[in-house]
Amino acid sequence: MNLRQSPAEGGPPRARRSPLPVLLQFVLLLGLLGWLLVESADSIGYHWQWYRVPRYLFTRDEHGLVAGPLLQGLRLTLLISFVSLLLSLVIGLTTALLRLSSSRVGRLLAVLYLEVSRNTPLLIQIFLIYFVLGPALGLERLPAAILALSLFEGAYASEIFRAGILAVPKGQIEAARSLGLAPRLTYRLVILPQALRTVLPPLAGQAISLLKDSALVSTIAIYDLTMQAQAIVAESYLTFEIWFTVALMYFTLALILSLAVGFLEKRLKLP
Repeated sequence: MNLRQSPAEGGPPRARRSPLPVLLQFVLLLGLLGWLLVESADSIGYHWQWYRVPRYLFTRDEHGLVAGPLLQGLRLTLLISFVSLLLSLVIGLTTALLRLSSSRVGRLLAVLYLEVSRNTPLLIQIFLIYFVLGPALGLERLPAAILALSLFEGAYASEIFRAGILAVPKGQIEAARSLGLAPRLTYRLVILPQALRTVLPPLAGQAISLLKDSALVSTIAIYDLTMQAQAIVAESYLTFEIWFTVALMYFTLALILSLAVGFLEKRLKLP
């Protein structure tokens, strides 16, 4: 006998968990971190100058508000992350299909790419692509950084896609074949739509990881958010204020992305 009844079956409605305890814990954690920050600053004699931070976010002239160096760096970070995310999804899906194909050459190339990308640090890959492949292929800093991020994150996205495809029940595939669907149509109409529901949450985590990993492009003198922060700290000595502001900006972006994915999950009626 099934003891768990849904409201549609006449059973009692499920009680929703209140978000207040989680919110309270988050506020207490922020308070604790703030207290530790103040105590640490007092112990080293640091003088806070938060009033100087807004000028690095925006300034005002006769034409209105003008983006400061931090917002300019944020804009470049968003551009790099967005383009790299799209390319990494294409690379990941292509690699996953190659691994699942009947072609030995395709599987060998996919495995070789995955092993090299996942077993070497992203920083080294950025240096190799920019300093080695860049001169040969004529890549500037920005395209080289996007290519490095796309290849690195695409390797992890490939495994996520492969796991989602393998999670589709075999009966669905057999039913598509019995209807005479070609393999391409089977993937497009049957397998991939169902796999999307499985891979969406881990892909969201991978997108957040890509956003944070994009800070490494500053090592090849790309003035993204992190590089702009380094330049401001070297000029103004606002070490804690600038880095905490940058951390809050990254946190806000990751939170917005998580909320957007949560909305998509509800739209797709994920279990």
